[in-house]
Amino acid sequence: MAMKKKPVTGMKDILPGEMVLRDYLIAIIKDTYRRFGFTPMETPCVEHIENLTSKQGGDNEKLIFRILKRGEKLRLEDAETEADLTDSGLRYDLTLPLTRYYANNSAVLPQPFKALQIGSVWRADRPQRGRFRQFTQCDIDILGEATNLAEIELILATTTALKTICPENAFTVRVNDRRILKAMAAWAGFPEDAADSVFITLDKMDKIGEEGVRQELMENGFAGEAADRYLGLLAKAGKDASFVRSLKEILGECLEEGTSENLAEIMETVTDCAGGGFGLEFDPTLVRGMGYYTGTIFEVSMEGFGGSVAGGGRYDKMVGKFTGQDTPACGFSIGFERIITILQDQGFQVPGMRTKKAFLFDKKVPAAQLSDILKEATRERESGADVLVARMAKNKKFQRESLAAQGYTEFRDFYAE
Repeated sequence: MAMKKKPVTGMKDILPGEMVLRDYLIAIIKDTYRRFGFTPMETPCVEHIENLTSKQGGDNEKLIFRILKRGEKLRLEDAETEADLTDSGLRYDLTLPLTRYYANNSAVLPQPFKALQIGSVWRADRPQRGRFRQFTQCDIDILGEATNLAEIELILATTTALKTICPENAFTVRVNDRRILKAMAAWAGFPEDAADSVFITLDKMDKIGEEGVRQELMENGFAGEAADRYLGLLAKAGKDASFVRSLKEILGECLEEGTSENLAEIMETVTDCAGGGFGLEFDPTLVRGMGYYTGTIFEVSMEGFGGSVAGGGRYDKMVGKFTGQDTPACGFSIGFERIITILQDQGFQVPGMRTKKAFLFDKKVPAAQLSDILKEATRERESGADVLVARMAKNKKFQRESLAAQGYTEFRDFYAE
């Protein structure tokens, strides 16, 4: 059987030029997050299938890459369902593994725990621009902090990172709260047990528009009066903290006490501390698809790129699934692959690169002379340069052009003495 040279659908080979950009961005992100007190950590890429299918990940649970049982445990002849064949899978995000990690190690972790995790995740999704089946996520999370200090720090840290790596792109942080979403649905007259169905439709607002949302709600069997009341409130919604505070009076008993004030405080504090540089607004149509969000949710929209480039929220019930005791938790994730796409489209060049020199020697150079060339390359490296030592190719012009495309700016040719 012939070997296939192309990567599996939805995966990609990363060429040297992109790898330089990826390493540069990851270094900036890590440095930024460390300055906010976040601690690097890591979890395995393989998770227990019971954890991955615990109804915490929304639609992502339909996209799991499952792993077959191994050895004697794999009994094909006795299998009746897919569950009989698999016991683990590749992680579809970093949040679920983090909560398992925290539940397993909380006794030896600082409290609150400010986690920094960067790694690959896998989803059997339909590949498209900026979306792959294997991709990198850059997450920061705070576990054990019940106040809105967690949201404030997460937003400030993430926006600091984005401003550093995408200084030319304007962006806006959009915020909401799952409790506000539920209160608005209840106030409009939707049944409590149908709230998730309403949110799924609402999440399509940017794609199908207000009339499309109304039509879909009606098609799903909801009363026209409830749909009209709900959409009427959305039409009147403001984007600032003062409107968020007014929701306390508008929604009345439907809204959990302190919810609107909490979100307004987050918005005002972030705006005050950030000193401009990005927009921050309340978005009553923001839903976030993950089933584990319990409170504040947020996304970042960036100029010139459809969809969000970062997102997250509070998930206070997730650790309790492992321990039986709820632990406050909140996180923010940068869509690393989308940022890569944006910067590549802009022709971004990594700044501050060291001088790159190429020492090219003829094939007739004797061993003793080659030793001298290597010693000289070592001295250049010690002085701060990147030095490539390579044999001259037959097509010298093409070799130099290829090296120049990789950032080499100085060339020295060595011939046999």
